[in-house]
Amino acid sequence: MFKELCQSIGEPTIPSEITYNIEEAKKAAARIGYPVVLRPAFTLGGTGGGFAYNEEELVEIGLNAFKLSPVSQVLIEKSVRGYKEIEFEVMRDSKDHAITICGMENIDPVGVHTGDSLVVAPIMTLSDHDLKMLNDSAIKLIKELKIEGGCNVQFALNPHSSEYYLIEVNPRVSRSSALASKASGYPIARVTAKIAVGMALEDIKIANTNAAFEPQLDYVIAKLPRFPFDKFTAASNKLGTQMKATGEIMGIGSNLEEALLKGTRSLEIGVNHIYHAKFDNMSNDELREYIKEFRSDNIFAIAELLARGVSIDEVHEITMITPFFLESIKRIVDMEENLKAHPEDKETLLSAKKMGFSDKYVARMWKCEELDVYKFRKANNMFPVFKMVDTCHTGAYIPYFYSSYSDENASVLTDKKKLVVLGAGPIRIGQGVEFDYSTVHAVTTIKNSGYEAIIINNNPETVSTDYTTADKLYFEPLTPEDVMNIIEFEKPEGVIASLGGQTAINLAQPLTDRGVKIIGTDCAAIDRAEDRNAFENLLNELDIPRAKGQAVTKIEDGLKAAAEIGYPVLVRPSFVLGGRAMQIVANEDQLRHYLKTAVEIDEDKPVLVDKYIEGREVEIDAICDGRNVFVPGIMELVERTGVHSGDSISVYPSFSISDKVKGIILQYAKKLGLGIGIVGLYNIQFIVDKDDNVFIIEVNPRSSRTVPFLSKATGYSLADIATECIMGKSLKEQGIFDIYPDEKKRWYAKAPVFSFNKIRGLDAYLSPEMKSTGEAIGYDDKLNRALYKALQASGMHLQNYGTVLATIADKDKEEALPLIRRFYNLGFNIEATIGTAEFLKKNGIRTHVLGKISEGCEEIPDALRQGHIAYVINTKDPGDTNNGNDGHQIRQFATENNVTIFTALDTVKVVLDVLEETTLCVSTIDA
Repeated sequence: MFKELCQSIGEPTIPSEITYNIEEAKKAAARIGYPVVLRPAFTLGGTGGGFAYNEEELVEIGLNAFKLSPVSQVLIEKSVRGYKEIEFEVMRDSKDHAITICGMENIDPVGVHTGDSLVVAPIMTLSDHDLKMLNDSAIKLIKELKIEGGCNVQFALNPHSSEYYLIEVNPRVSRSSALASKASGYPIARVTAKIAVGMALEDIKIANTNAAFEPQLDYVIAKLPRFPFDKFTAASNKLGTQMKATGEIMGIGSNLEEALLKGTRSLEIGVNHIYHAKFDNMSNDELREYIKEFRSDNIFAIAELLARGVSIDEVHEITMITPFFLESIKRIVDMEENLKAHPEDKETLLSAKKMGFSDKYVARMWKCEELDVYKFRKANNMFPVFKMVDTCHTGAYIPYFYSSYSDENASVLTDKKKLVVLGAGPIRIGQGVEFDYSTVHAVTTIKNSGYEAIIINNNPETVSTDYTTADKLYFEPLTPEDVMNIIEFEKPEGVIASLGGQTAINLAQPLTDRGVKIIGTDCAAIDRAEDRNAFENLLNELDIPRAKGQAVTKIEDGLKAAAEIGYPVLVRPSFVLGGRAMQIVANEDQLRHYLKTAVEIDEDKPVLVDKYIEGREVEIDAICDGRNVFVPGIMELVERTGVHSGDSISVYPSFSISDKVKGIILQYAKKLGLGIGIVGLYNIQFIVDKDDNVFIIEVNPRSSRTVPFLSKATGYSLADIATECIMGKSLKEQGIFDIYPDEKKRWYAKAPVFSFNKIRGLDAYLSPEMKSTGEAIGYDDKLNRALYKALQASGMHLQNYGTVLATIADKDKEEALPLIRRFYNLGFNIEATIGTAEFLKKNGIRTHVLGKISEGCEEIPDALRQGHIAYVINTKDPGDTNNGNDGHQIRQFATENNVTIFTALDTVKVVLDVLEETTLCVSTIDA
């Protein structure tokens, strides 16, 4: 229908034909013209598809594509790979008044999902003719489709002519809408909502004018995606039409170079420039080969090639990136050489700062310390001004700012007392939008208390970066230098670092070293919680038990510590988020391999080696005012220790722990809050073993991922209460007198959401390394119903019929037996690999044996593709890191074919409880 509509109004769509065999595919490709893309129907993530540049390649790809499509259907589509990708965010009201809010240009050509592309605004490389042509097309489409509200339109434009194709229209507010809103300062969602209730654009007030104006950008924004490949090192970082980014940041600058460099240091991937040490030892030919594919870190490889003298024309030929953008990268690498040649030269430094260079990278070029560059700038009075994001140009004061080393300052200082709240930066696994929840609530409380609230953040997807949230928004990288520039200008009463996750906490010490007052939980308290030795000493003082463990800085010390503690051990680097690089290790060989390959280990980067205790995991979020402690709720995790808490199903109130254990938890919570010196929020995770002994896993001296869940479940707004404490209002002054309120009578369940089918090569096995990208909540008067709602909301396919494929580790077979019997009794067919099948048959469960993938048998892949398998249950022994084994491949095929997979038997128990409650069972009639 959409294609027919576009054709009826003369809008070109990409030519394509549906085919059902290789002969039809050949004829279709001949009619369309090579190159073509083959897209098999009903395969996940483009599995089996590909680009064909001639008939020979078409036959090679096509035979496999028809085989993999369950309906033997393959779409043959004209390839526009390498075309420029252009987006417009447009808006229309019911009076048919339509405007363009923001035009955006993807630096990457067509072939990469726009969510994974580097995107800039305004559009910079089109001729006036092409820009008007595409803009007019976007307006024509929104009018023809009669969309009311915001709409995103994407085009592919031939870089050598004015030929274009419509890629897609998103008739809704989208991820691109959030970017366009922050890029333009035009609140797209708010205007869309008002249009939905019948208002016209000219009736909606925005910044001293109305919503009918078309924003005009006098600055440059660059959006850079944030990928999870720092956590998932085994997954391929090649990009395609399936989005892989978990978040994004935006850099704002007076020029493209400044926007790009602000963007790279906002990503928090261990870089502060478009230089990455990863590419130092690659040859030019290796780099050329690397950038032939779209990859998550291509910008760094491209910069390295240009720095080595490879021409812009050659890089353009390989990547199809428009030369204009490559010239911008070349200017940056040329400036690097200029800095090296002119150390401590004022004019050179000013030129570099205007291009967005950080003090840290200048220090690298000058072979000095970052502080030396800061002192040099200070001696020469070289500081940025703050420019206003004002796209309506009416002269109205809009409190939305970015730094620049050019023009005049637009940020107006007030006489009010100010507090700065540090945001959480890009969304990533372990630090999602949950932290923005705390930031936004804190700002509301600060404003209500009579202070001027200032937010510093760089994530266009968040509420905190809407300029109406705080009194002032600084859209800047969260680095010591960029934050200090704002603090030296604003001179706030204090900075709150405990609400923006690990990003903000990591800034506390460098800001303190620069004389900034951190209010709430301070650096000394953060150290007591996060420094291993200090935390161990505190636990000993407070007589609180934890698993035996050591922090080690040498491989041999790690092996010795593990031998003393006893295997299995839990190993992880210190100061990490989301359990990054955390593993359960079963023996010395596995530990030696881990210490050599998975982490850096030295004096500055100790690795923690702890005894692995199997038990129930319990979690609390608490608030301390320096004198008293408040714990609004105790959450119990469904999965036992060994699965990261962020990947577990969490339930409030707790469902199996005794009142005695709750009492111990509350006692430890109070001791730790006061002992560490917390003022505000903190999070504690506990293990409860089979004898009801309670051990501490860790204390996070900050807001946590579970704060929104617990706030909604208990009715206590934790972020608001904590912010009041930070500003000096005690818990008692807020009317909170007890450490633990009465538990709610209703059940609340939080279920994780995973993106295994988006990120190919990622192992779906749940471990201490967090893998979930989101979560969903369910609540009900009955626990199983609350769990059912949460699981359904998280996207899990809950089927009460079909086949269960089981492949169970020896250590889990006895525990798994009653669970698989319950599936069998519900009417499920049972299939298993040979070892598991023999065990099940021996115990009276009819089981169909499937051959092993490693022995060349295709039974399991075929069964998973055909869709009759409802669930895969797969467990492995602790420390099993063999990624080439059958279990790994089964998990891979299951995720690629969207089959629900369980790797923790505790999750299986919960799902069975839900299925048994929701399934009508049949039994014999007793006479």
